[in-house]
Amino acid sequence: MQVDFCPGGTLAVKEGDRVVPGLNRVIEAFEHRGLPIFFTRDWHPADHISFRSRGGTWPPHCVQKTPGAEFHAGLKIPKRAVIISKGSSSDVEAYSGFQGTGLEQRLRGLNVDEIFLGGLATDYCVRETTLDARRAGFSVTVIEDCARAVEVGPGDGQRALAEMRRAGARLSTSSEVVKLLVSTQQ
Repeated sequence: MQVDFCPGGTLAVKEGDRVVPGLNRVIEAFEHRGLPIFFTRDWHPADHISFRSRGGTWPPHCVQKTPGAEFHAGLKIPKRAVIISKGSSSDVEAYSGFQGTGLEQRLRGLNVDEIFLGGLATDYCVRETTLDARRAGFSVTVIEDCARAVEVGPGDGQRALAEMRRAGARLSTSSEVVKLLVSTQQ
């Protein structure tokens, strides 16, 4: 949920900012329950391999320490949340929050076995993080109304959701996740 992925950003996802309210409801429910909260972010050097200037697919985005790399201003980031940076090496592409970040070890250290995911973009970072989480044996729920696709090709978002389901991920909504968290607390 970085500025560059939201409307007006250098790699804007259509209506990407519309997922913020749902994410905030889920974050608040997790915070209320004292559950771990992780944010992943692209944290690219100015010469990152994914950029067109290096033969990559994308325009420069989420360059370290720039306004575009900041989280959306409306996103609630609890003080105890853990921020995981990915793609911070010039020569390594990283769509997954698990790729070269130590995220799996951190989750295992907290005895986490179930992950709830949302953010941008469904057909890239959400998909790759979900698939890596499933390969690592985590149960995964993708919060569908809290994610949007880049849609480089028509239907990319729906294909990504289908791929995640085939890998064993569940799809849910922010309302269902909050309801689940409230009901399991009682």
